[in-house]
Amino acid sequence: MNLNELPGAELILPGLDDLRNGKTNTIGSLLVAIAATRLTEAGINVPKDCLAPEPELTLYGCLQDERDDAYPYYNALLNSLNSFCNALELTYQKNTGALKPIAFKQGRKGDLTGFNLSL
Repeated sequence: MNLNELPGAELILPGLDDLRNGKTNTIGSLLVAIAATRLTEAGINVPKDCLAPEPELTLYGCLQDERDDAYPYYNALLNSLNSFCNALELTYQKNTGALKPIAFKQGRKGDLTGFNLSL
């Protein structure tokens, strides 16, 4: 499976790289932190040791510092994150034969693990 083909990959995949390199306050890394459990349960290996404690607030604060239109941009970023997660979950279900739907609230915290998909 090529994760680059999923919608929103242009934000999420660099965010994963940022976290692996210790960068916790980039837009991508904060998006990954928001959906860390959801991504992990769908098979992505998310480095949990350096996630921002309140990624939603941190992301919104960063956007407010950079933009006049922080609110609509924040919502657009969350929509992109949700699209990526939905596509990833569908792929996970297809590859694992999971019968029950995988649906989790965005930003839910936890430490469950799935299988690792190669990037």
